[in-house]
Amino acid sequence: MSQRLKGKVAIITGGANGIKGKVMGIGGASARLFIQEGATVVIADIDKNRGGETAAQMQEISTGPQSAIFMQLDVSKEDQWSELVQAISGQFGRIDILVHSAGNSHTASVENTTEEEWDRQFDVHSKGIFLGTKYVVPVMRKSGGGSIVILSSMDAMIGASGGTAYSAAKGSSRTFAKVAAIQLAKDKIRVNSVHPGYTDTPLARAAIERITSDGSIDPRISRIPMGRLAQADEIAKAILFLASDESSYVTGSELVIDGGVTAQ
Repeated sequence: MSQRLKGKVAIITGGANGIKGKVMGIGGASARLFIQEGATVVIADIDKNRGGETAAQMQEISTGPQSAIFMQLDVSKEDQWSELVQAISGQFGRIDILVHSAGNSHTASVENTTEEEWDRQFDVHSKGIFLGTKYVVPVMRKSGGGSIVILSSMDAMIGASGGTAYSAAKGSSRTFAKVAAIQLAKDKIRVNSVHPGYTDTPLARAAIERITSDGSIDPRISRIPMGRLAQADEIAKAILFLASDESSYVTGSELVIDGGVTAQ
């Protein structure tokens, strides 16, 4: 095995959905791939039950001194980020990688989007990314650098028909990645965004099942030139590249993984 992340300590938010035999989220698939590649992985998620189970499974597939642990985190809470980073740096002495993959979804027009839902989307996809980056950067700087990967969306690049607050919040994360990349380049901290298209994840399945509950065909497939959904591990492989030293000259970039949707 190549061990492309050997010796590195990684935080992955939203990584609870990484249980073998079940549909995985992108964060969970990334956690599984990172541990296989030699990283020590901290799964930070609001879901304590699935997060703990995912971490236990990750530990079982560990082949060296690396470990997988779960820490509960609400990414929108500044005090929780401060405590999380302090605990990780105290235990491991370094943080090399931060993957912002915590997420939720909401579909509504401008007129039907409530202020509460607008705030909820920005709390997770914008504020949470800002807070995590803010607290991790000083530790990365002391470690000599690092990589921050922000899981955005193809909806940050095009106008989605219904995801008003979601798309706007994802657009914020896209711009934040570029601003942070410029500011942190001198510290050897790279910041990049990943923009998945339609992907088979637990969150996406829950949303599409509401639309196809009457037996109708998944409307997403006809929009994808490649004719299928992405799998979570396909997105995770791109995140691995950006997290590893193989992308040492890549910062401020946006990697679109959408089966050709935005090329149309």
